[in-house]
Amino acid sequence: MAVTDLTGHLLSQSARTLEITRGPEAVLEAVVELGTELLKGTGRSLDDLLAVGIGLPGPVEHRTGRPINPPIMPGWNSYDVPGYLEAQFHVPVLVDNDVNIMALGERNMAWPQVDNLLFVKVATGIGSGIVSSGMLQRGADGVAGDIGHIRVHGGSGVPCHCGNTDCLEAIASGPAVASKLRQLGLEASGSEDIVELVRAGSTEAIHAVRQAGRDVGEVLSACISLINPSVIVIGGSMALTGEHFIAGIRETVYSRTIPLATQHLRIVHSNSGVDAGVLGASMLAIHHAMSPQRIDAMVSRLS
Repeated sequence: MAVTDLTGHLLSQSARTLEITRGPEAVLEAVVELGTELLKGTGRSLDDLLAVGIGLPGPVEHRTGRPINPPIMPGWNSYDVPGYLEAQFHVPVLVDNDVNIMALGERNMAWPQVDNLLFVKVATGIGSGIVSSGMLQRGADGVAGDIGHIRVHGGSGVPCHCGNTDCLEAIASGPAVASKLRQLGLEASGSEDIVELVRAGSTEAIHAVRQAGRDVGEVLSACISLINPSVIVIGGSMALTGEHFIAGIRETVYSRTIPLATQHLRIVHSNSGVDAGVLGASMLAIHHAMSPQRIDAMVSRLS
């Protein structure tokens, strides 16, 4: 969580580890507590707050800000996240998918002149945020960019928590790669262990990470032909494995996509890192607070 000013500059920032499976009220109660502490730490109060931006790791109906059947968020389906937080903070609350806000944060921080960008997060889940012609694309129901549930060819029938098999998320996410490494006799429970094994020079881990990159690259090849981005940014915990993962992505993308679509394409690591989410959430809040409608309403109240 972070408090920013209207330029997106971080005034105060803090983090807390929470299991999202504890349910919305337990998690959002902690959000309110930590947010209030951060405000006090900057010498400000709720009266100074203009808006709140939130990112959730699952599909979000943009119109209402409610999560819709989020696979890794039991108990959250259709929960009124904006309503809960607005009752506590007394300001508008904007909610979006976490990868969408990471795309906003990365674009505003590192690529402000790029109008066509794809941000890909590979961690416990896999998703992407699409910026096309300078605008974030959410699609008709807010699920644009949900590449984690596109089927990867050549899979062995690996079940996915969405109910299908051989989804990209079931094959190339952090938990999926960790599972493959455990089958090889290595101790790996998640992305952090994978990163440590790669840094230690484990051949098995390096090969598994490279193959995961190829699998992600297979899906991205189709995305490139569809939306033609000029930059693909790779973020999430699997990106911390370094060049091995991104090299696998490049290997497949450049071999399977027509040259015209890749002649100027850059595939890079995230520059904003863990700050992408809070920066993007602040962009949601800032854009709302500074919209013509909100400015008109503030002027009306003052007059």
